[in-house]
Amino acid sequence: MQQFTVPQFIDVEDKIIGPITARQFIIMFFGFMVMIVCYKFFDFSLFLGSSIMIFCVSGVFAFFKINGMPFHFFVLNFIQTSKKPKKRVWINEGENITEDAKKIIKEYAPITKKHISASRLSELALIVDTSGAYRGETNAQADENVKENIKTVNF
Repeated sequence: MQQFTVPQFIDVEDKIIGPITARQFIIMFFGFMVMIVCYKFFDFSLFLGSSIMIFCVSGVFAFFKINGMPFHFFVLNFIQTSKKPKKRVWINEGENITEDAKKIIKEYAPITKKHISASRLSELALIVDTSGAYRGETNAQADENVKENIKTVNF
């Protein structure tokens, strides 16, 4: 059997200039390019204020990490979460329920699961483990129940 080396530390970015990665270099490069444009178009005091802000923002985007994740991923996740919050429905039993609330309740109603006894569950597990070689109970009704239960199991 041929042995293969498994890559490790695949989440570590390649360093190109000392401890700076390619992503960090590109972010800082564009920050400096924007500062050059500000130098050409603004007077010195406005250039100084805006370049300090641009340097800080590009430094945060290049070097700052939250939970081991680059800052720009955090910003993108925050924007996505802000745009699409999950729907939460609270129903106070003392109040009248509107038609819109009834539609939302039907849409997000919890799915009721069929209760299966422990012995039946172990039998179904044995049937799945043996890939159907073990048929379970011998009568036809039991075979139909097994087929029905196997169809309802979601993997």
